[in-house]
Amino acid sequence: MKNIRRLHVGKTLSEVAIHNGVVYLAGQIAEDAKQDIAGQTREVLGHIDRLLTEAGSDKSCILMCQIYLADMKDFPAMNAVWNEWVADGNAPPRATVEAKLAKPEWLVEMVVTAAQK
Repeated sequence: MKNIRRLHVGKTLSEVAIHNGVVYLAGQIAEDAKQDIAGQTREVLGHIDRLLTEAGSDKSCILMCQIYLADMKDFPAMNAVWNEWVADGNAPPRATVEAKLAKPEWLVEMVVTAAQK
């Protein structure tokens, strides 16, 4: 398909795809999986900030966020970090579910769709 731009393309996935002014991020996880849920969440949100900036967007343009938690007991701590980070007045639609993630040390994974600025 024409007019699709991909960033950080690997054999298995691209970290970002951009089409018709919409930015799609791959699931973001913490590289330092030894952190607790708050630390992993902060790292994931940092990855999201960086990738959105590269794609010509930012957190105020998020259209949808899907959050996967390895254990729902971590919801309050994850949500506290999210609430500190989310752009005032621009909280996006969001879903949070418990899921078995690809690696047991991963506590959170987030998938974001955003508009370009």
